[in-house]
Amino acid sequence: MRVEEGFQQVPLHEGNAYSQDPVLPSLLRRLIPPKFFDEEIESDLDRLGADVITIIRAQSKGNRISAPKLVQYNNWGRRIDELQTSEGWRSLKATAQREGIPGIFYERKYNEHSRTFGFAKALLMVGDSHEVFCPLSMTDGAARVIELMGTEGMRREIFPKLISRDPSSAFVAGQWMTEASLPSPLLGPHRPGGSDVSQTESKAQSMGDRDQLGPKFSLDGFKWFSSATDGDIALALARTRSIDNGSKGLSLFLVPLRSPLMGNQPGSSTSNGIRVHRLKDKIGTHALPTAELSLEQTTAYLVGSCNEGVKNIVPVLNITRVWSAIASIGGLRRCLAIATAYADVRRIDRGKRLLRDVPLHVAQLASINLIYRALTHFVFGVVVLLGRVECGVASVEEQNRLRMFTPIVKAFAAEKAVASMEEAMAALGGQGYMEETDIGRLIRDGLVERIWEGTSTVLSLDLLRSTTNPARLKEFFSWSNSIILSCPSGLLKGVQEAIQSLQGRLESLLAAFLHPIPPLIARPSLMFMGYMISALYLLEHAIWSHSRGEEGYGVDAEVFRRWVNDGSFVAVEQELDTTRAEAKFAEASNSAIVFGRQSHAKL
Repeated sequence: MRVEEGFQQVPLHEGNAYSQDPVLPSLLRRLIPPKFFDEEIESDLDRLGADVITIIRAQSKGNRISAPKLVQYNNWGRRIDELQTSEGWRSLKATAQREGIPGIFYERKYNEHSRTFGFAKALLMVGDSHEVFCPLSMTDGAARVIELMGTEGMRREIFPKLISRDPSSAFVAGQWMTEASLPSPLLGPHRPGGSDVSQTESKAQSMGDRDQLGPKFSLDGFKWFSSATDGDIALALARTRSIDNGSKGLSLFLVPLRSPLMGNQPGSSTSNGIRVHRLKDKIGTHALPTAELSLEQTTAYLVGSCNEGVKNIVPVLNITRVWSAIASIGGLRRCLAIATAYADVRRIDRGKRLLRDVPLHVAQLASINLIYRALTHFVFGVVVLLGRVECGVASVEEQNRLRMFTPIVKAFAAEKAVASMEEAMAALGGQGYMEETDIGRLIRDGLVERIWEGTSTVLSLDLLRSTTNPARLKEFFSWSNSIILSCPSGLLKGVQEAIQSLQGRLESLLAAFLHPIPPLIARPSLMFMGYMISALYLLEHAIWSHSRGEEGYGVDAEVFRRWVNDGSFVAVEQELDTTRAEAKFAEASNSAIVFGRQSHAKL
């Protein structure tokens, strides 16, 4: 029998990425004023939704997209460090720039809602973008830093290129915050950089000169993990005081990857003393060039005040953490779209029933859908705060919420999204395990979000730092109660039990943050707050939907109810209570379990 004969599976069709999305159309209608949404934004997103499954997907398929290559020497034996990226990678990057990423954010045509619009575009594209938004997120962060504290020359010459919609002249920026260090004379070849930036050994020496971009410095160091190696500039931390000063001796620099940076004829890959030693062999993000490189008398320009580098690079870190959350839910969006479309065409029981008519299968899809809805509402709640802060219209309370929510949303979205992607893979059976569906790549790419810009442990500790001021927690509880108390009586009848549970969990959260806070409370607190904040945003949307009489208000209420009653939410509350009660015992027993050092554990 020929393969063309007999049983043939019907190919799935995902449909318009925007109009078929279960969350975005309704959510954006609530978040963006009609004068922007109805007149311009919705039609543009609908157009992009069609382009995603046609034009953009075609750029990301087959031999158009492949891993980058590094050519270190030419045929004459000269060091050239030429980085070659695939046609698909370059075209995806150009498409994103033409769509206004990151331009929309800084044109601010839609005022504080520009962030919401731009990130909605990115969310639709992520699943087919092969992590091209990694360098573009750092470009976004670099633009914000230069806008806030760049020299006049940087704002005039560099900033317009970072936000340009013209791929032929637009700049891409990297972020070299960590692991830029030299071999230590005390530790030999070991490089003590890593996530602990206070140990960074890259050195900056003033050249006693300046040009149109500002004061010039010479940098020497090593970068162990460099994304956006095919970019035009990078923001880097380097030491301007002794290593004994820790992070207080670091300054922030703008580093051109080639020299001259400006002009019609950019320099060669090695023209600014940057040598690429090898490309990283990663589990995922295969199209993204990530490298180890050294800086050897590299010309750089001081950004902001000297010895305040960690403070000055914070805007990049906060922006890229929000981007990381967008990447997590964007990958999940695509996996859910595939699994839902498959249920519309896959027949079982001798062809008598579609999967969409099998209650058990639909229940599996509903559980994935529930997580996608909760994460998307949480992420865009943070995006709204970011837009308001950047446009100077945020209250002090909103600024504090953004500070608190940013590490939570990044860690929570990364943690929940990949597990749900795996569920979407299983919903396709054997087809889900095939590379052609793209789910495998999306899972591999999604895993990096649990590490990039801070693991859940690092972000949990950052959450604790953001809550050291008791007033911030008080503001959070006030915000939470304001949403709960705004629930109208008509909606309250159907969700009263869930709201009572939510109020009880707020009390558990308050108890968890009583000082002194045990170290082990950090991670369960972050996860618990992730569930809590998501629930509050879901309730806020259900209230809006009910008050307006939206067609889907019943579904919005049910999503909120189910999320509050979700078994994982209940489980993390129990973990929080147990950790708080047994913190001292748990620390000792954990060491005994991991290292077998019974003598140090008072069991």
